[in-house]
Amino acid sequence: MKSISLMSALASIASLSAATPTPTEQQQPNKRADLPAVTVSGNAFWKGKERFYIRGIDYQPGGSSGMTDPLADIDVCKRDVAEFKKLGVNTIRVYMVDNSKKHDECMKLLADAGIYVVIDANSPLYSLNRFDPHQSYNDKYLQSVFATIDAFADYDNTLAFFSGNEVINDVVNSTLAAKYVKATTRDMRQYIGNRGYRKIPVGYSAADVSQNRMQLANYMNCGTDDERSDFFAFNDYSWCSSNFEDAGWDQKVKNFTGYGLPIFLSEYGCITNTRDFGEIEALMSDKMTGVYSGGLMYEYALEENGYGIAKLGPGSKVEEKPEFANFAKAMSKYPAPTGDGGFSKTTKAAACPTKDSNWLVDSTKLPAMPEGAKKFMKDGAGPGPGLKGEGSQQAQGTSTGDAEPGSGSSTSTASPSSSESDSAAGTRGIGPVDKAPFVVTGLAMLFTFTGALLL
Repeated sequence: MKSISLMSALASIASLSAATPTPTEQQQPNKRADLPAVTVSGNAFWKGKERFYIRGIDYQPGGSSGMTDPLADIDVCKRDVAEFKKLGVNTIRVYMVDNSKKHDECMKLLADAGIYVVIDANSPLYSLNRFDPHQSYNDKYLQSVFATIDAFADYDNTLAFFSGNEVINDVVNSTLAAKYVKATTRDMRQYIGNRGYRKIPVGYSAADVSQNRMQLANYMNCGTDDERSDFFAFNDYSWCSSNFEDAGWDQKVKNFTGYGLPIFLSEYGCITNTRDFGEIEALMSDKMTGVYSGGLMYEYALEENGYGIAKLGPGSKVEEKPEFANFAKAMSKYPAPTGDGGFSKTTKAAACPTKDSNWLVDSTKLPAMPEGAKKFMKDGAGPGPGLKGEGSQQAQGTSTGDAEPGSGSSTSTASPSSSESDSAAGTRGIGPVDKAPFVVTGLAMLFTFTGALLL
């Protein structure tokens, strides 16, 4: 009887192993190209174990009022990536993206060219109003911001997100918007963690305003860890000579020494001089690399403001201006330095600035996340409104109080990047596994053991 039972069991195993196999599904294109994700450590960016310097250009064809997403138009993308390769840049900044569209093709073209992307999470319709920040900081606004994160988080060449651009300017009352910018930064970092994305850096791009630059920088780096930015960037058009000291850059290096976070220039490139881009020589020298991590030259596309170095269109046509060759020459002449550049290994919080005539923020507390936005942390943001939505600045669902320090911490651990963990990249999106071979192997081992006991 025992022999018959054993044979029956083995027959069952054979039947299981002969079951109809799971149909092979066509593999979908992988969003992420073979380009290591950039991370933050100390006051620097890193590509694996190699120090990463931002050597890039600002990219907004059509200008700030164009309301177009250049990463969603593959023909535009092909045209401009070819030009970026000529320049030798490793990063572009995109001021406006459509979070309702796909970007796989363009992001892969950029990755194949070794180019990373810094994404502005706001758009003209979905952004903070510097003079009415409380009303404009609402759940509808955050839904759009979070949807932009969803649209770009899976690309390893998404270098970072900007939580705001020049919201605080030289009008003193605009400094009151700082706590809402900082709250948005906190919310974005928490969303990235709660949704299980890799730790994509989030920071702010500040205007070229000397009267509040250091106060704003310190404010974005003070408080509990959940309230601090991952980096700080600012625009700087002071290099209107060919001299490091005359431009005042030596003093800025001193001011930011020991700051504790990576900093870089989100815009540079004075046009009142002959644009030979001597800034690149300084940025890549040991005068600056211990404190700065490079910068983005403003800008690629020639618009009415006269800063662009390439006149675009119609169609695939590109007219390279003389400054195009000058920028490419400077990029080639002054490569990124080797080694760690004298970076600081440790990061630390700054002291929060006190209220004065140039800085009107009188509290370290931040507004609590709007109640209606909290569901996004668990359920996701859902489809983005794109660039043609109804807007959010006058929407309801605003913040109803102050947040407790530490309340913006992520409730789950962000996944490592593909460069940090090959296994993480390999298992994302894996399909159902046929368990029959594992069952067969286990049962066969069991009956082998049983048979040995019966002998």
